[in-house]
Amino acid sequence: MAKARKDLRGRALRKGEMQRSSDKRYVYSYTDPLGRRKYLYANDLVTLRQKEAELTKNQLDGLDIYVAGKATVNFVFDRYMSLKTNLRQTTRSNYLYMYDRFVRETFGNKKIADIKFSDVLQFYNCLLEEQEIQINTLESIHTLLHPTFQLAVRDDIIRNNPTDGVMAEIKKNSDHNTGVRHALTIPQQRAFMEHIANHPVYCHWWALFTILLGTGCRIGEALGLRWEDLDYENRAISINHSLVYYPVGDSRTSVQHISKPKTKAGERTIPMLDSVKDAFEMLWEQQENGWNDVEIDGMHGFIFCNRFGNVPNPQSVNRAIKRIVADYNASEEVNAKKEHREAVMLPDFSAHHLRHTFCTRLCEQETNLKVIQSIMGHKDIKTTMDIYAEATEEKKQESFERLAATLNVF
Repeated sequence: MAKARKDLRGRALRKGEMQRSSDKRYVYSYTDPLGRRKYLYANDLVTLRQKEAELTKNQLDGLDIYVAGKATVNFVFDRYMSLKTNLRQTTRSNYLYMYDRFVRETFGNKKIADIKFSDVLQFYNCLLEEQEIQINTLESIHTLLHPTFQLAVRDDIIRNNPTDGVMAEIKKNSDHNTGVRHALTIPQQRAFMEHIANHPVYCHWWALFTILLGTGCRIGEALGLRWEDLDYENRAISINHSLVYYPVGDSRTSVQHISKPKTKAGERTIPMLDSVKDAFEMLWEQQENGWNDVEIDGMHGFIFCNRFGNVPNPQSVNRAIKRIVADYNASEEVNAKKEHREAVMLPDFSAHHLRHTFCTRLCEQETNLKVIQSIMGHKDIKTTMDIYAEATEEKKQESFERLAATLNVF
């Protein structure tokens, strides 16, 4: 049996430990992930073992592999997420969902120090072409990978961020332009609402879609409205919270929660149109004077509820829109042929298109961008300006058509 090594005071030393006789300092030797011999030094054994314990913890956490540049993209992403302590739960859940779905099992297993610009470009192209994701989805993935690599740059693990400039290169391809969300035209908007109002099955959706088209609320803001958020005297709607859904636990089952609006600018007051007021009053009567027993995160008195007595979720609203659009288009195509006219067909759209439609109608009537930004709750006025530019472009064309019909000087 090998004889245990001891220090000058007769205390047994562990494997890798020794005490130098020249200066009586303690030394611990170990091998790093790159196979290099490393040493820890201390003036006493207690301090040395504290350093050993810290080293062991770092090794278990993977920091030694990280420092050596052998960590995977997954490791650095998880480290990046652990540092984002100010993220809302909904945002964190969305980030993890996007990463786990598109990155973790493939690109995420690569060693971060080995990844080059061309590797990222190839991965992005693969997502676009093989998985056929939209460019907007790719941009969401990029917003996760870019700061992940940037963290490694700041920690001196890699010299350059290989994701820099990749999206610009992708967008050079004309086939991969950012999708533009277009508003419904006035004829389409009228056709959609008239079809709902006159339909024996879908008529119960009229109030919700009237409120969405008459307020420009985000779907979560609308579904989260409570009766106490309405001020009939001043004809105003207070937007101070939002209903959100995000997965929890290992089962990733989505659960309803109350959250602050998307941005600080989202906390706002929206004027109440007559048609919107009528919709709220209709819902009040349907709820037997606004009563329901749903409670979410301590809040109650919600305006919207489904046939099961629960607050509906955005997915159910979007599914309803798809059913309504399909039903309308089928009947409109037949009616247009019978009446020998051009059919007014509805495009595929979601609840968020109704917010965009409201904003477009508002831009067609209002020229003050700050007023529009305040009502819409846009954090960045550039968002408002983009919608305003699209709306005024259509009005410009209409103006020239009227001018051509009346101007008779040529």
